[in-house]
Amino acid sequence: MCTKVFLLVLRYLSVSHGCTCTEGPQQFPAVQIDAGQGNVVMTDGNNYAYFLLGSQWYKMGSLNLKHVSVGPAGIWGVDLNNRVYKYVAGSFVFANGESLQQVDAGGDGQVVGVTDTSTIHCLKSTIASDYRKQSTLSWTTITGGLMYLSCSTKNGCWGVTPGQAIFFTKVTPSTCGISGWIQVEGVAVKVEIGTDGSVFALTKEGTVFQRQGIDSKTPQGTSWTHIPMPSRISHVSYDRGNLWVVTDYGTILKCFC
Repeated sequence: MCTKVFLLVLRYLSVSHGCTCTEGPQQFPAVQIDAGQGNVVMTDGNNYAYFLLGSQWYKMGSLNLKHVSVGPAGIWGVDLNNRVYKYVAGSFVFANGESLQQVDAGGDGQVVGVTDTSTIHCLKSTIASDYRKQSTLSWTTITGGLMYLSCSTKNGCWGVTPGQAIFFTKVTPSTCGISGWIQVEGVAVKVEIGTDGSVFALTKEGTVFQRQGIDSKTPQGTSWTHIPMPSRISHVSYDRGNLWVVTDYGTILKCFC
């Protein structure tokens, strides 16, 4: 990383609304990051995937991926041609069946994803966990239209439409059945839900909001709280008290919230 960018990162140390942000492990330029069950993965500007061990990023092969996700279902990703892969025994294995632009492995064993035409698909938990060698998978289509989708083992799945409307639902992992979409007030281009059910939204302006009032009776929550950041943000992911942040400069922040 060049000196100018490094100094810029150091300026990002901040404390606000209960979140303390410091410089995270860098793999410049970072594009997208995902955290789950204590693991963190990311993609960089060269479309390579990395796995975080301690404070060091390790490249996960030479496959070019634009999005990668880690969770109870393992590590899944999509390449530049929207082909889906699962990371198995040290390499990415092609999973034929659907072409997705974004995939999420954070649910209770199921894998979900969306196409470039906003169609929603779900891979049942039993199929996702058993997948080991290249074959054609049978995905379940979910009603609705989203451009981004994120699930958790707790408090369901959150997504955003091409019009930036925010929706919530619960998914049954073994069947991929849903409880029905509930629209949540506000607009966003991405919504991420952590393992513990914490929800963060990212707007097209690069601002971050956290959902408040989430509980078993009101899993969709009650309001949004703005989380001030020192720069425009391009991606976030939350796991075990840490909000992982990618700035529009391509640097990584680790915020304790």
